[in-house]
Amino acid sequence: MIPKMITRLEDFRRYRPLLRQLVAKDIKLKYRRSFLGYLWSILNPLMIMIIMVLVFSNMFRFDIENFPVYLITGQTIFNFVSEATNQAMFSITGNAALLKKTYVPKYIFTLSKVTSNLVNTFFALGAMLIVFVVCHVRFQVYMLFIPGILLEVYIFCVGLGLFLAQATVFFRDVQHIYAAFLTAWMYLTPIFYPITMLPPGLIWMIEHFNPLYSYITQLRTIVLEGLFPDSRLILYGFAVAFVSLMVGTWAFVRSQDQFILYV
Repeated sequence: MIPKMITRLEDFRRYRPLLRQLVAKDIKLKYRRSFLGYLWSILNPLMIMIIMVLVFSNMFRFDIENFPVYLITGQTIFNFVSEATNQAMFSITGNAALLKKTYVPKYIFTLSKVTSNLVNTFFALGAMLIVFVVCHVRFQVYMLFIPGILLEVYIFCVGLGLFLAQATVFFRDVQHIYAAFLTAWMYLTPIFYPITMLPPGLIWMIEHFNPLYSYITQLRTIVLEGLFPDSRLILYGFAVAFVSLMVGTWAFVRSQDQFILYV
């Protein structure tokens, strides 16, 4: 077991330049032929937030203080998870030609997709910063923990991405099932509504079995309340992230030798 782990770590160290190249390529491809370029990563979440604020603040009379900030914090975390896992899902099937020609650690492709979305999320923090300034959010020293929250989400996405990537190789229907799951996941996460409007039983389920609730609540505690997140939320967030990583890695490593037969 330990010799295998050492071998994989050596492989990862050897292929780090390839990982950097893949991440750079993903980011360049996303903004290629775009007039606004990287500025679009700030404008896009801002425009979506403005539309959602106009719609939900008029359709539903939520008693949420500083609703634009409440919305964009939830939106930023959910978009990271959604885009990272969606792209990771096709990371193996989309690189079938390369995998058939030469040896490359297969997880590199999945890791590159999640990492490139982490970089894009850091760009999107510019949109969040603009909303903070406009909505007069007080900047606290606790905001230095925001990268820590993104690290929790990143580890969680790597694990989920590895699981989805290997599952998609064998069952192409996974993409359709996951799309429906993401829609349900979005509505079962208090992104644009207060969790208090839900029945007590459903609130308990979301608090205990929806990791996005933990990540979003940590961010909102810092930004909206000016407090450091509850240590139990942080421990829960990291615990779920590492469980996701272990399960995803186990499923990926267990099946990767058969990828070549199905891609």
